[in-house]
Order: sequence, then structure tokens, then C-alpha cells
Amino acid sequence: MAISSTIYKADLQITDMDRNYYSDHHLVIARHPSESDERMMVRLLAFALHGSASLQFCKGISTDDEPDIWQKSLSDEIEIWIDLGQPDAKRIRKACGRSRQVIIYTYLRSHRVWWEQAQNKLTRFDNLSVIHLDSDAVAGLGVMAARAMRLQCTIQDGSLWLTGGDQALEITPDVWKESQLL
Repeated sequence: MAISSTIYKADLQITDMDRNYYSDHHLVIARHPSESDERMMVRLLAFALHGSASLQFCKGISTDDEPDIWQKSLSDEIEIWIDLGQPDAKRIRKACGRSRQVIIYTYLRSHRVWWEQAQNKLTRFDNLSVIHLDSDAVAGLGVMAARAMRLQCTIQDGSLWLTGGDQALEITPDVWKESQLL
């Protein structure tokens, strides 16, 4: 018998001074049985960094045809495709062809090896951004995971402050490759 996803709920207040985006989101996150707390919280962090009314979580880890998060237009075109981890070049090429903007958040310990192998293959994609999250920060995110979360996220000058309960975390994403189409 297959193990089903675990449901997490997050009330996320986003104050993004870099993009002038201020909104409250009431999110339901399905955590796949093979997904760690850290990975789920990286999804939540990516959502906060790109927050909008039309951004949505996808099947992600359980399907090859969808990213972890995407934003679609009213005409069902993919505007933003967000993947986590270390996707292979074939998946990234497919995403870049299907979406206006592709963002990869890498956070695993073997990130340097992946980037060294993939970097030359990925430079030709003008709509691709690759962003690294420090492993210590990701571990801190994992500690904040709970079935019911109330989180406040403030983004300013490229840094993110996330608070929830009695825990606070500052994260500064490291941009390895920036999209030329921004």
C-alpha cells in the first residue's frame, strides 16, 4: 500500500520590498513521502521569493512534467517554472522551452559538482536563473517545519528574513546564473 502525502498548512505573510509585493497567503502544502522537511521548506521559501496571486505548488517531486512551483498566465502559458535540487540538463532544456522564465534553487551538499558539470550546458539559456541556498540556512528552514505554520517573510536588498514562532532565520540567496530576460 502506497504512503500518501502529509498535509502541511502555512499562513505566510510576505513583505517583499524589492518587488513592492505585500500579501498574505494561506497555503496547503502536500509533502511527498520521500520529501524531507528541508526540501518542503525550500519550496515554501521559493514561493515567498516569487510570491504572487497566481503562483502555485505543483506535483513536483512525483511527476516529470511539472516543476515544484509554477505561475501560469490566464491563457495557460507557463510564465515561471521553479525547480529545486539538481535537475539534469534535459529537464532544464525542456523547462526553458516551455516557460518564459525558469529558476533552479540548488541546496544539496553536492551542489558544486552538479554546477561544474552543468554550467557549460546551461549558459545558452537566456531565460534561466540558478540560485544556491546555503546548506546551513536550509537546515535552519527544516527546523521551522510544522504541520501548522504562521510565518512572516521580509525580503529586502536580496536578503530574506523568515520568522515563525520563536525562530528567526536570515537567508541571502547566492545567484550563480541570472536570467537575461528579467
